Amino acid sequence: MLHVLNDLKNFAIHATDGTLGHVKDFYFDDKKWVVRYLVVETGSWLSSRKVLLSPIAIKNIDREAKTLNVSISMEQVKNCPDIDTEKPVSRQHEIDFLSYYGFPFYWGNTGLWGPFPTPFLLVPDHPSAQQVALNRANTETTQHYDHHLRSYEEVVGYEIHATDGDIGKIKGMLLDEETWAIRYCVVYWWADHKVVIAPQWIQEVNWEDSKVYVNLTQQQIKYAPVFDPAVPFNRDHEKGIHSHYGRKGYWEA
Repeated sequence: MLHVLNDLKNFAIHATDGTLGHVKDFYFDDKKWVVRYLVVETGSWLSSRKVLLSPIAIKNIDREAKTLNVSISMEQVKNCPDIDTEKPVSRQHEIDFLSYYGFPFYWGNTGLWGPFPTPFLLVPDHPSAQQVALNRANTETTQHYDHHLRSYEEVVGYEIHATDGDIGKIKGMLLDEETWAIRYCVVYWWADHKVVIAPQWIQEVNWEDSKVYVNLTQQQIKYAPVFDPAVPFNRDHEKGIHSHYGRKGYWEA
């Protein structure tokens, strides 16, 4: 089941020793389209400081209570490396952040999270994480690794450019909460008509012009199955969308 990423905004973060803060934004990797960090506003207990939270630390999501339960403490967050969330997050910032919490690095392998498909396998006390080094010692290489973290809030509103002209804007994203992969961008192409397109069909993103170029025609997007956020989005919906576009599903890989 996929969920609208924006629905997680303002969810409360429950640390092991109290309420840490609330979700305000997301940083995703624009190469693999995976949410790497949540931006959390801590509130008055830490002077409303904004901090990063890795999905590796998330134990579960309680949608009814609108909370995310995490495996770290408020004291850990209080003493974590300071990162200015208003500026681009560098690879060195990531190294400092992940090392502080004892999390393996997610880059340097072909999987979405190192060699694994989900962040939960990177929890420090998980047997899978203990069996791999994940480049922790290779800081010289990782410091110069090109980073591609983008703000969700920044990208929402980008124009979609089909092979034969502009058609709509990105108004949201659908998240796979098991892998934290962004499986689809929600596109409004007129009035309240919504469709979705997969990141794999994006040819290029022009970050300066706020435009997304897709390998699809206006007609394909215009007559794609309508997306209704009020209806649970399941595999049958996905199959219908991929069949319409004539593309294989990511689950077939």
